[in-house]
Amino acid sequence: MTAVPQPGPDAAPLLEMTGISVAFGPVRALDGVDFRLRAGEVHALMGENGAGKSTLIKALTGVHPLDAGRVVLDGAEVAFSGPAQAQAAGISTVYQEVNLCPNLSVAENLLLGREPRRWGRIDGRGVRKRAREVLARLHLDVDPASPLGSHSIAVQQLVSIGRAVQVDCKVLILDEPTSSLDADEVAELFRVVSGLRAEGVAILFVTHFLDQVYAISDRTTVLRNGRLVGEYRTAELPRLQLVSAMVGRELEALEQLDRAPAAPAPEAVEPVVAASGLGRRGAIEPVDLAVRPGEVVGLAGLLGSGRTELARLLFGADRADTGQITIDGRVVPMRTPRDAIGSGVAFTSENRGAEGVVADLTVRDNIVLAMQAARGLRRIPGRTQEEVAARWIEVLDIRPPDPDALLRNLSGGNQQKVLLARWLATGPRLLILDEPTRGIDIGAKAQIQALVADLAGQGMAVVYISAELEEVVRLADRVLVLRDRRPVAELTGEDVEVDRVMELIATGHADPPGTGGAEWEYGRADA
Repeated sequence: MTAVPQPGPDAAPLLEMTGISVAFGPVRALDGVDFRLRAGEVHALMGENGAGKSTLIKALTGVHPLDAGRVVLDGAEVAFSGPAQAQAAGISTVYQEVNLCPNLSVAENLLLGREPRRWGRIDGRGVRKRAREVLARLHLDVDPASPLGSHSIAVQQLVSIGRAVQVDCKVLILDEPTSSLDADEVAELFRVVSGLRAEGVAILFVTHFLDQVYAISDRTTVLRNGRLVGEYRTAELPRLQLVSAMVGRELEALEQLDRAPAAPAPEAVEPVVAASGLGRRGAIEPVDLAVRPGEVVGLAGLLGSGRTELARLLFGADRADTGQITIDGRVVPMRTPRDAIGSGVAFTSENRGAEGVVADLTVRDNIVLAMQAARGLRRIPGRTQEEVAARWIEVLDIRPPDPDALLRNLSGGNQQKVLLARWLATGPRLLILDEPTRGIDIGAKAQIQALVADLAGQGMAVVYISAELEEVVRLADRVLVLRDRRPVAELTGEDVEVDRVMELIATGHADPPGTGGAEWEYGRADA
């Protein structure tokens, strides 16, 4: 392995994307974005959900055609018709989900479709020899004849990288490669990435984990709402500034919200729901959380911090590896969402389209869906369905006020109201709301936030998740701050402030604004 010098600030880019614009109908997913990648560097691409990261990668690799802009690779303008053509030009992508064949051997996966042949047939000995060379390049001590499925997700991810670089790879794109890995596995992945960087491979690294950005990247580009915020040398970028760039608000410019400090919930009041040491490997480290009647507890953190993962554990949508949940002081095994519904827990997913509303059913059908699920095969009488639908259409001001309207014909805000109506109709003790105001107009947002405050005033316990920190702070009595899949602090009363939350998200502790925090345990090569 031949080491190459690390790229200087004025080194010519190996890959340059200029003025990239991509639209899907009236929605502009990328708007005039510039991106540069140098040989022998790891370049982090950062941004919240919907920032345009995946669209930029797909625009580069030919999945999405460009509406405007140009791509230059190694000095020549290129335009790819698809990922295969991009790979032939030296651009390989490894995605978050391992897309290999677990029933085949490591060697077969590494060389699938590129097997050496002899006398018109696949040369098995040649396949194993070539596979050993690829594994040796990555310093992976893996038997090439072993089934891929017998290895951990981390090893499978490294085999994916081996497959990507065993051709003449100039640019390696790693799209959320660490999302399912623990700390030791991430360290092993970063060891391989550092080796490839030393060989001169240009690496585009997409992640939501701030510590990993500072551990491995030389430069960082931030996108927000399809536009370029800026390109930075990572070593010179304070963590708080990175968070501000992603969220879209400078800390010193954040408005002070008119909000009376919430009184701490009396410890004598028994929680509606309490989680003790609740965790799931690869998703979130153990968390303690109690929610009392009339409380709104906010979960704050960047995408990938563990906020949704915790919500899913509380609802039984995912099964916990550690800890337990008590409801009204009684331990409840939360194995499935049905267990949660039966215990008075309701949950609206952040993925409204895939895990919430049923677009081809009527408003009425959607509202009574959770009630019907709780009853099993005993059908809810038609008159009861009409009464329930009419009540919640009026209470939530769902428009049009027609229970027979197909849900797909309603606006996003009214679809969200229907989803809330579905769960409120079950009379829950705890309501978990994951991004309930995402993608809806400001009027509907105000209505939903007012509803949450009213429900808490009536004694309902609420867990509230939103990427908009002002929204969390405005509604929450307490805020649990999460960072890189673990809880870092719980704020109460007058400490529930946007700047305080942002400092904790950026650093894991409340440093003075502008400090960058310590380097991470994996270390980072000087850029």
